[in-house]
Amino acid sequence: MTRRSNSLWSIAGLATLVVVGSAFTSPGKPLPRVVRVTTPATSATAEAGVSQAPSNIDWRVLAGLDYTNGKATDTLKKLEGKTVRIPGFVVPLDDFQEEGAEFLLVPYYGACVHTPPPPPNQIVMVEMTGKKAVKLNLFDAVWMSGKLKIASVESPYGTVGYTLEGLKVEPYSSK
Repeated sequence: MTRRSNSLWSIAGLATLVVVGSAFTSPGKPLPRVVRVTTPATSATAEAGVSQAPSNIDWRVLAGLDYTNGKATDTLKKLEGKTVRIPGFVVPLDDFQEEGAEFLLVPYYGACVHTPPPPPNQIVMVEMTGKKAVKLNLFDAVWMSGKLKIASVESPYGTVGYTLEGLKVEPYSSK
């Protein structure tokens, strides 16, 4: 695996961050130019028993992990164990796999397959809750929701910086 330099984004203390620009491209389906990163619901909401909606995060937030020493930004640390929603592309762990309960989520089409893999802070290992198999289509962008954990894992495509307990896969929509 080729190591790339790591950009750290410090956004600690912000309730909301608007990230302009995205590394995503998809034939006929541009991914968002603006992504909102919101902190989880307040403790008052959690105490009231109201279910928390996932926080939409961008790959730039995930870049806040320095995979060379394991240090993470404060914002990233606050997302540990929380339900998040990340746009990206699915990479099956086995060639020609059409369905699966375990797969990788990456920021751009073709990552890990035809090029050197992205750095570990730009790859998420997803394991669907209850080992529920989902359709794995390399060509379509998706929204992946689940509980995020900062954890180094080895995959067939190299080191991964995150795991996600997958709750829901949806076709990508900018709405």
